[in-house]
Amino acid sequence: MQFVDEANIHVEAGRGGNGVVSFRREKYIPFGGPNGGDGGDGGSVYLLADRNLNTLVDFRYTKNYRAQNGQGGMGQQKTGCAGEDLVITVPVGTTVFDVHADQIIGDLTEHGQKVLVAKGGQHGLGNIHFKSSKNRTPRQCTLGEDGDELDLRLELKVLADVGLLGMPNAGKSSLITAVSAARPKVANYPFTTLYPNLGVVAVSPETSFVIADIPGLIEGAAEGAGLGIQFLKHLSRTGLLLHVVDIAPIDGSDPIDDIKVIQKELEKYSDELSGKERWLVLNKTDLLPADEVEELCQHIVEGTQWEGEVYHISAVQREGTQKLVNDIAYKLNQNRIEAQDEDEPVRATVDEDFDF
Repeated sequence: MQFVDEANIHVEAGRGGNGVVSFRREKYIPFGGPNGGDGGDGGSVYLLADRNLNTLVDFRYTKNYRAQNGQGGMGQQKTGCAGEDLVITVPVGTTVFDVHADQIIGDLTEHGQKVLVAKGGQHGLGNIHFKSSKNRTPRQCTLGEDGDELDLRLELKVLADVGLLGMPNAGKSSLITAVSAARPKVANYPFTTLYPNLGVVAVSPETSFVIADIPGLIEGAAEGAGLGIQFLKHLSRTGLLLHVVDIAPIDGSDPIDDIKVIQKELEKYSDELSGKERWLVLNKTDLLPADEVEELCQHIVEGTQWEGEVYHISAVQREGTQKLVNDIAYKLNQNRIEAQDEDEPVRATVDEDFDF
């Protein structure tokens, strides 16, 4: 299935039904009087989050959505039927923007969450509402109002607890393959990842978290170079970032320079993302002798003045990955406890009785 994370659509709520001018004309009733009914309200347009969807590709082909109009009023004080609401399903993690106002209408982060994007028009009033002692045969009614009409931009941000980032061919896809059931494309050349991949990491029967892999970044990404910058927004919801680094790049580049390039691109993209907690994961340790690995990793840490957590792994050989997974689960559990103390929900859940 094609992965699409942005789409523009046009939505139009239904128009309210018109009121009607009508008078009673019944045998043996000498004084009739007005009996025109009201129209029905126009249908509204809603967006509904559905966890069974994972792309906005359908909105590339269908861009116009319109709810049903309200029915006009009738005689005998009969009210017209209200227009049926239109409910549009979108993936969980979709943010809805009003294109012209450039503001967020809703952020759908939970399955079943629903947001009103276009309200249906109000119904018109029948002439029965205009009867008075001075106006016993009112011949006026009101028309139904137009419903809201908006141009929307939908942006999908995948929901994950942990995000992977790094240069192309750093081994991010190999890592997500090693620790989860996800099977992204893995090959010995750059840019094998063309869209985000999600994997569920099962630490124990009661403990799991979601990890996201995005296309690799390159220098100049913030100005539009490469693919990764298009998907950095998917990391904005994560609680922890893993910076995966190839300690022995086949192109001969310096891992220290690679780390600094990514840091610079994150800072250009947003302060929020660059300020997230980030762990350094030095990958492909199986390609060098053990004594060289330790010396090289120490050189990288000192050269970048890295102050956070550092892990040495081989994703292909699955060396060091279990400790990394356990530490991530423990960290997410600590975040959850802190967030509960502040009454802020966190998606990750970890069994507190599990022995890390």
